[in-house]
Amino acid sequence: MSVQTTTHLNFRGDARQALEFYQSVFGGHLVVNTYADFGMPAEIPGADTVVFGLVAADNGFRIMGYDIPGQTQGGIAGGGSTHRENHTTITDQALFVSISSPTLDELRGYWDALAVDATIVEPLAASAWSAGFGMLTDRFGVTWSVSVAAG
Repeated sequence: MSVQTTTHLNFRGDARQALEFYQSVFGGHLVVNTYADFGMPAEIPGADTVVFGLVAADNGFRIMGYDIPGQTQGGIAGGGSTHRENHTTITDQALFVSISSPTLDELRGYWDALAVDATIVEPLAASAWSAGFGMLTDRFGVTWSVSVAAG
């Protein structure tokens, strides 16, 4: 038996934009269904927001997202922040999305794309445990922990 996990992110009105961004970074196909697609009358505010969203790529990347009904302030639900202080990562966020790649070159491509309009928590560089490790919080408030897979 095998199990596959998929990170499911809850947004406050910009799930479509986030999922389109993640598709542009990781490739794959995008599925977006709105509340109106599942029967909400189109004239009701929020009917055009995402009730089911998925990015799935052949490289193994998968992420889901949806918009919390009635939320329009943007960004990921729960908020919080992550930063470095005294050589330690300090966070009150409930989760990070962690990705790994087999090579630093491949990882750098994802990093560079995710870093557009992001806050860099820890620059991508060699670390004691990886040929490349970095953390950033993207424009949607999602913190990514990226590393070269141990080989």
